[in-house]
Amino acid sequence: MHRERTISGRKGERGVVLLLVAIVLLFVVGAMAVLAIDLVTFYTARSEAQLAADGAALAAARVLANSGTTSDPTDVILNVRANAEILATTVATQVAVQNKVGGRAGEVNVSFQGSGLGAGSNPRVTVQVTRNDLPTFFARIWGRTQVSVAATATAEAYNPSGFAASVSGGAPVAPICVKPWVLPNKNPNDSSDIFNATTGTIEPAALSLIGKDAPVSFVALCTNNCDPLPTPTKWQYYSGDPSSFPAPTQALPNCKVGLNPYQKSVAGCVQTPIACNSIVKLDISSQPNRNSDTAQAVNCLTHSEADNGDRVSVRPPNQSFQFVGGADNPVAAAIGKNVMVSDSLVTVPVFDSSVAWPPPGSPPSVQVIGFVQLFLNPDGEAAESSGQIKTTVVNLVGCGTTATGQPILGNGASAVPVRLISR
Repeated sequence: MHRERTISGRKGERGVVLLLVAIVLLFVVGAMAVLAIDLVTFYTARSEAQLAADGAALAAARVLANSGTTSDPTDVILNVRANAEILATTVATQVAVQNKVGGRAGEVNVSFQGSGLGAGSNPRVTVQVTRNDLPTFFARIWGRTQVSVAATATAEAYNPSGFAASVSGGAPVAPICVKPWVLPNKNPNDSSDIFNATTGTIEPAALSLIGKDAPVSFVALCTNNCDPLPTPTKWQYYSGDPSSFPAPTQALPNCKVGLNPYQKSVAGCVQTPIACNSIVKLDISSQPNRNSDTAQAVNCLTHSEADNGDRVSVRPPNQSFQFVGGADNPVAAAIGKNVMVSDSLVTVPVFDSSVAWPPPGSPPSVQVIGFVQLFLNPDGEAAESSGQIKTTVVNLVGCGTTATGQPILGNGASAVPVRLISR
């Protein structure tokens, strides 16, 4: 008879192995968990740094876009590039430090690039946000008490007018919120043009319009018996046809009550982009109240009914533009403060007025060859019912009739698009 022999204590050893395996697994899982906490902290801080860099770069590029410097690629006439970069650096730093990285502000470095043909028309700003002392929690057991995170973003303010027609990259722009005032390509100061109708480059004499101390007033050219339309006259606009400038149905100001469709397209935002080099129609209907309607809509847009609208406080050539929120600005935090965005900033299309004028009949069509960015009612006071609208020219943006490529969508009321080009 065979008797099974057993080794004393074997069952006890099996219990010990299971216990050791459980302890090891607990240690490994715990180590992975605490490491994951540090990794999540690191990647969260990295994302925060990227958001801070993105916002700062875009804000700095917006300063450059609103400075007028993109209209003068060589900076010979306006001489505002250096001051614009100083202001852009200040704004970028303010935006970056407001976005915390791991619970506090990171270190901010701002630099500017631009060289070669047209570089002044599309200045680029690079912002780097760094946090070199981000504390660790559980990685300390391996002797690592701090880690570094950094993020970089480059933004561009793009103005195609600095490129010759043959230069690659001179794509047209397509801003939104364009006002239904179609201006002829005529310098209000002399007999020259604003843009070269073919290439879109800004004529030298037109640069003197930017930031001119004495605001230039413009008015509707035709209000009665508009067929045939009168001959184009400098700084007098034709009203755009509703088919090209449809009245917005949303994002209207508080004073929208009682506004007709034309006034809504002035006081509100026409969402349809108007591309440089595109064709728009002019309104040939008789509008005897056009001047008073325009003044009312402009005052509604600029919040200047009580003479307390936003205003321009500093003008080139000595400094970059600075805009100050008026007492009736709907954003309470903007009142009396320097602002980068104002409802008084608008974009108006310029058409090629050198071609033969359309004959009477159906609504005439004209070709857009550029845009002017205007600050309406620059002294903050209401426009008069006569329709004489005071303006300060902020930017000139030309594309010409030969611009090709996919249009670059503009940002709000600016014809100078601002975009991130690298991260």
